[in-house]
Amino acid sequence: MKSDFINNMTHEFKTPIATISLAADTISNPKVINDESKVLQFIGMIKKENNRMNKKVETILQIASLDKKEIQFRFENISMHTIIDHVLDTMDIQIQQKNGRVTRSYEAGDPLICGDNEHLSNLVNNLLDNAVKYSPDSPEITIRTRNADHGFVFSIEDKGIGMTKAVQSKIFERFYRQTSGNVHDVKGFGLGLNYARAIIDAHKGTINVISEPGKGSTFEVYLPSNLDI
Repeated sequence: MKSDFINNMTHEFKTPIATISLAADTISNPKVINDESKVLQFIGMIKKENNRMNKKVETILQIASLDKKEIQFRFENISMHTIIDHVLDTMDIQIQQKNGRVTRSYEAGDPLICGDNEHLSNLVNNLLDNAVKYSPDSPEITIRTRNADHGFVFSIEDKGIGMTKAVQSKIFERFYRQTSGNVHDVKGFGLGLNYARAIIDAHKGTINVISEPGKGSTFEVYLPSNLDI
């Protein structure tokens, strides 16, 4: 698994680095440098790829911090609906590129919990990112929310490749990634769900997965309110 992780990490960074290099070379082309719209287009591409690399670095650093128990949480009263909406906004381009569609079904009358805004945003982002990555065709994703047991429940359902019971028992392990023979079939470090579970544990919540091969997956997260009111 460590070998796979190193291979994946190399692959994950080589792609955006190559894109940034290509964009920089293109901007310096005399035919492009005087075309403001094209320059802005390639600058936007560079910024996007740079942000991608930053997210990858942050993911690795977060796991290292969790190992050392150095990760810090800033608990405050926040709306989970606001967090989910914000994550969807930031991932909109990624979803559109795959001709995907996200349906929101917000049934929770009270979306407020006491939690860490940054880490809960990362949690939602990781689960949504998986739903997109493991949908081979155009992703069809449904996000549902409800209130239960003095807390907030949200689920992210996809119609992707799904997984066996054996895979489900391993997905929260460090570096584990479901593959189909090639470690690069689905990009990633295999850290996202391990980190997600750590964040949920820190909020005294739970996470469950329902999945069948070929029929997609549903991840359901429960977070207690614990409001400081």
